[in-house]
Amino acid sequence: MKLAEALQERADLIKNIERLRSRVRNNSHVQEGEKPAENPLELIKEMNGCIDRFEYLAGKINKTNNETMIGNMTITEVIAKKDALILKASAYRDFVYESSSITGRARGTEIKILPTLKVVDLQKEVDRLSKEIRQLDNSLQATNWSTELVEN
Repeated sequence: MKLAEALQERADLIKNIERLRSRVRNNSHVQEGEKPAENPLELIKEMNGCIDRFEYLAGKINKTNNETMIGNMTITEVIAKKDALILKASAYRDFVYESSSITGRARGTEIKILPTLKVVDLQKEVDRLSKEIRQLDNSLQATNWSTELVEN
């Protein structure tokens, strides 16, 4: 199984576990004399199977990410770098937004509010960060589809 397939299956399991939890909640109470639409014990059994598979995949994905290199970094390190860049880019976008907003004045005698940051420079940094994020993501995706999941 390719790493990308394991990642997709893990994401599907998370969604399925949430759906099963909801179905158990929906069938956990009935009016006296009525039967639930679905057997909650069977749903719990199915949910537990999904959680067991999730645990297995998560462990193998983590092992694969720690052992697989992209250039001179492990996949885990590349993911951490990408996450950090996303945080930084988000902060810079906020700075651009705040520095770009214009404070109006009703009269010329009112205090004029000026930005303390250069929007052009900030936007260039956002663009640079966005490009680096895209490149890292492309490398991750290519590696995910070419790497076998470490299952031993």
